[in-house]
Amino acid sequence: MPATKFICPNGNKIKISECLKTCPNSQRCMFLPTLRAVANSLDRKLTEPTVTELIAGTRETYLKKISNYAVDPSSVLYALQGQAIHSINEKNTQGEILSEERLKDDITSGQFDLFGKILDSDDGVLGDLKVTSSFKIMKALGIYKEKVDTGEVYKSGLKKGLPKFKSELRYDGVKEVLDWAIQLNYYRMLLEQQGFKVSKMFIQAICRDSNLRIAQERGIDKNVYIIPINKISDCWLKKYFSHKAKILKNALQTKTLPPVCKIRERWENKKCTDYCAARENCPYAQKITQFTKTQEQKGLEPDDYRKTA
Repeated sequence: MPATKFICPNGNKIKISECLKTCPNSQRCMFLPTLRAVANSLDRKLTEPTVTELIAGTRETYLKKISNYAVDPSSVLYALQGQAIHSINEKNTQGEILSEERLKDDITSGQFDLFGKILDSDDGVLGDLKVTSSFKIMKALGIYKEKVDTGEVYKSGLKKGLPKFKSELRYDGVKEVLDWAIQLNYYRMLLEQQGFKVSKMFIQAICRDSNLRIAQERGIDKNVYIIPINKISDCWLKKYFSHKAKILKNALQTKTLPPVCKIRERWENKKCTDYCAARENCPYAQKITQFTKTQEQKGLEPDDYRKTA
């Protein structure tokens, strides 16, 4: 089921159809055409689970399919940015590059972004477009911060006598691109099943906060990054997606709530408290949200409790 309600800036909820007819407030939170675009982006017609839906937590996908939920229109704007980037690229393929084609097999379906001579003279390059945060790009590039002893000590205050540390960037960390790699590799497999030869895979990541200081502090100093993606075993991919598709199908048939999403899928609980559209219908998300509020009232920082449970 699609999202059925918008969450207004004041926290009230209103049916999307009613919002588009008449705003209950003195002024709309954004232009009417923008709200219509948001509504259209939420109204998905596909019944079978897609590649991106299966990569997400099974409980999250299940709840989005069987329950009504509300969304804050402003939270969808980044997704609209992504759609606009996709549309711009699609209109400039000039008939020599495959774009936005949906392929399917007996497990799932997926719509790849670009395939062909998109980066160099090789006509077998598969590309995926992402509009994402400097934090996500930082992780994808293997950049991390490490505390380094400055050799100095605090001369006053509560920390008097304790050593001073500063954060320095390191560029040799693990490149966290697993979800992107799984997604792009399944598109590769779908293309190869149609007789195409995929020789290379890349993510074109556009940083949506590249002009902010926080991006610079994370070592992200460009607007666009081209990130290579390595091949994943077809056998592993089929097992992974078959397993997740089976669990989801069984949950939908029996109307049984699937297990809590894995900690990676729920972004160490951050998705549960702030980003999952189905969180209002998820017992775990409600529990962790209440726990988070309690910890915040105690004055604890998010990193002190986010990995709990």
